[in-house]
Amino acid sequence: MFAIECHEVSKSFSDGFWWSKNRKVLKAVDKVSFQVAKGEVFGLLGTNGSGKSTLIRMLSTLLLPDSGTIRIMGLNIAEHPMAVREQINRVSVEAAFFKKLSAWENLSYSARLYGIHPGRNRERIAEILKRLGLPENKLDESIEDMSRGMQQKVAIARALIAVPPVLLLDEPTTGLDPVSKREVRSFIKEVRQDHATSILLTTHDMQEAEDLCDRIAVMSDGRLVQVGTLDTLRNLVLKPAEDKNTLGLEEIFFRLTGKSIYEEGMSHVS
Repeated sequence: MFAIECHEVSKSFSDGFWWSKNRKVLKAVDKVSFQVAKGEVFGLLGTNGSGKSTLIRMLSTLLLPDSGTIRIMGLNIAEHPMAVREQINRVSVEAAFFKKLSAWENLSYSARLYGIHPGRNRERIAEILKRLGLPENKLDESIEDMSRGMQQKVAIARALIAVPPVLLLDEPTTGLDPVSKREVRSFIKEVRQDHATSILLTTHDMQEAEDLCDRIAVMSDGRLVQVGTLDTLRNLVLKPAEDKNTLGLEEIFFRLTGKSIYEEGMSHVS
């Protein structure tokens, strides 16, 4: 059994009412298939508008596919959405908080939802934040008074209070400084090693993808272009007499898609 299975998954959006003559339909995800093994870190790379965030939302049960099948730990997301949610946690740049409450109050609330004993809450929360590089004296600061980077660390901590079998990390280090990025990467490695957690990671940070991912999927215009290890992807685009060790992931992405990873893709879809 795979941790994540996607088979021929498609999702479309429209910009008008169904009866409108000028209604445009945009296929955000187009017949995407892949599997993520238990304990694997699987990278999903694509420009803004490539469909990767739409795919993450489907994996999170926030959207249902128009066609195809998604299974998380063997559970069909359309048939068992509540059971699937018990198997996953998601970190996103869209993370929502109770802004007037402190980081501690937000995280304590989440810990209780996960069934963690109240007497263990602060110890567990402080431990995670320390490993993420956020000092304990920031625990009582309100979320609205925190920088975006600090808020992102709190979002990551919330997802890791109770480590699930599957973590969906959608641009988890966006807004973080280089030191904080290294701390988060290190903690992700620890979580994977200690808990055999399966992780699906979307990122624009090529170094992050190279550092963390066992395999990488390249996505463009809603379709999966290639899936493989970094070496496999290198070999696919390697030119004669070229030293593959000088070929970075950003150049590999460009050769596979004809686009820069930083380009905008299809409008209104991410």
